[in-house]
Amino acid sequence: MTYIAKPRLIHPGLRKNKLGLTVRDYEGALSTLCAGCGHDSVTTGIIQAFHELDTPPHRVVKLSGIGCSSKTPTYFLRDAHGFNAAHGRMPSIATGASAANKQLTYIGISGDGDSLSIGLGQLAHAIRRNLDMLYVIENNGVYGLTKGQFSASADLGSKSKRGEANSYGAIDPVSLALSLGATFIARSFSGDKRQLVSILKAAIAHKGFALVDVISPCVTFNDHEGSTKSYRYTREHLTEIVHSDFVPLKEEITVDYEAGGAAAVTMHDGSVLLFTKVAEGYDPSSREAVFSYLMKHQASGKIPTGILYVDESGKDMHELNRTAETPLSEVGFETLCPGSAKLDELMDDFR
Repeated sequence: MTYIAKPRLIHPGLRKNKLGLTVRDYEGALSTLCAGCGHDSVTTGIIQAFHELDTPPHRVVKLSGIGCSSKTPTYFLRDAHGFNAAHGRMPSIATGASAANKQLTYIGISGDGDSLSIGLGQLAHAIRRNLDMLYVIENNGVYGLTKGQFSASADLGSKSKRGEANSYGAIDPVSLALSLGATFIARSFSGDKRQLVSILKAAIAHKGFALVDVISPCVTFNDHEGSTKSYRYTREHLTEIVHSDFVPLKEEITVDYEAGGAAAVTMHDGSVLLFTKVAEGYDPSSREAVFSYLMKHQASGKIPTGILYVDESGKDMHELNRTAETPLSEVGFETLCPGSAKLDELMDDFR
């Protein structure tokens, strides 16, 4: 991966947080993704969220798998710990890292291909264990690094750039997480920065597994007429409040609308996605009610966004396994490895 460092020049007028750090202290390398890619907007949201939460960058662990989405941790929190795992295997690495040191803040960046195909089993068990982490899926419906094949989140009938129609039904990560017992579930759009930053901040603060599905259209392989993950399709399937008659090619697309409203988001190719934000009085505490709400709106072609489900009573992985208060990374070698005699004594208890 090409690493292009940003100059460490900080404007004296930049606001500092409680740690005395500016937003520039939460940035990473310059992005090498396609111009206009929604993933870069997600990166910007992550940078702002951690800055506003006054999180020390060196107390964060950022993890990823394989794909365009998995390149993005390079572009934020240069001073954080990082690990780029094999395709679909990021949740295992996150589980092991958390087991060793639960005092750090964990964020995993994945894609729909990385999480919903080869990594589906890994994601399911991270949810089941209620691993304390923020898990962001940058969802564009395609494999961008391998030239635009359909991913598992591509909608039935959606067309590829070459014109083929997808003949398989989509796996919806939000519905999947609901059925698996996730304790925090949200969805946003990469172009809606105000909503996305608020969701990310809430997800980081949540104790347990927080899944945030971000619709982030691919400007190269999935932003054409017939794609249901394109910018245009997203705008079209919201009640139009903000409208742009012309969106210049490969420029970032943004949208802003109030809770309870909707917006039709026009993509670079002219297709439209219809987003609808949950209303102020929306109740995210009932798993059954949330599932019914999602099915009702998705059946009409709308994409519900916002914090969709929260359960603050769930126990995370460390509580479920009654782990020691002292992180394993701080436990001395003699305690972790007491010797063969202690091992023989332990084994006698099982005979």
